[in-house]
Amino acid sequence: MTEQKVRWGILATGGIAATFTADLVDLPDAEVVAVASRSPEPAKAFAERFGIPRAYGDWQSLAEDEEVDVVYVATPHTAHRAAAGMMLEAGRNVLCEKPFTLNAREAGELVALARDNGRFLMEAMWMYCHPMVRRLKALIDDGAIGEVRSVQADFGLAGPFPASHRLRDPALGGGALLDLGVYPVSFTQLLLGEPSDVVARATLSEERVDLQTGALLSWDSGALASVHCSIVGGTATSASVTGSEGRIDIPYGFFFPEGFVLHRDGRDAEEFTADPADGPRNSLKHEAAEVMRALRAGETESPLVPLDGTLAVMRTLDAIRDRVGVRYPGEVR
Repeated sequence: MTEQKVRWGILATGGIAATFTADLVDLPDAEVVAVASRSPEPAKAFAERFGIPRAYGDWQSLAEDEEVDVVYVATPHTAHRAAAGMMLEAGRNVLCEKPFTLNAREAGELVALARDNGRFLMEAMWMYCHPMVRRLKALIDDGAIGEVRSVQADFGLAGPFPASHRLRDPALGGGALLDLGVYPVSFTQLLLGEPSDVVARATLSEERVDLQTGALLSWDSGALASVHCSIVGGTATSASVTGSEGRIDIPYGFFFPEGFVLHRDGRDAEEFTADPADGPRNSLKHEAAEVMRALRAGETESPLVPLDGTLAVMRTLDAIRDRVGVRYPGEVR
């Protein structure tokens, strides 16, 4: 897989699948060859929309398609374990949407499947592949603000969402944390790793999913992080990283920033802005490009989105849910 195009299959036909596919077809070294859904009609409509040659009305047919190099799993996250697991067992490589699974147990099962079968597996944490986030991390790793002492990050939507909406449906893993909170938690752990302790509080709906959640994460180093997510209030979606020698502020959209400001002690503030050549700041093409780079290199996981890091994030999300009392129907932990 060094010269030819990487052949993609798309599993699911919802909004995020459409967004990803639209970005994917613009990459010259990518080819979308198949799409699957639970029934033929949405798969055929999706295939016609994007000019995809094969449409399947079931998942297994996609899993058995030997002309598919990698499958992008974009089902609701309650189905990630089953969908990604089916693809891996059939020998397909997988890029799986976030949150990676419903809980850490399911995530561990997928990682074990991928490693046992020698298949590539990556969480679609596009933030980690974003050029500006990578630049920010490189600055911090190089000591631009000294030792990281605290992180603040939030992601909230104004809503209101009716009880029938998937974000409030316990059967679909509803609530703010798994859909939105995964971003501030993942951002924090990109910089500090897995926390040693978790304290959390939440406002729960009548359906017992979290409408908003706040968590304080701590590390043995003394570092602290405050993360917040909400489906009842539109937040600034900002982040700030404070170190022993300075601070980095992302004023809006920390997971796909168009810029950030570096404050170093004793110096003027430095503004960093996105390179227009990188394309729209909300493009998903960077994660797709990383998957294809890794496949061509014969890698079974990405150094940008390592599986151990994904597992650590899932353990933190589990811990937060344990603290606030959210458990999904039929969930086994």
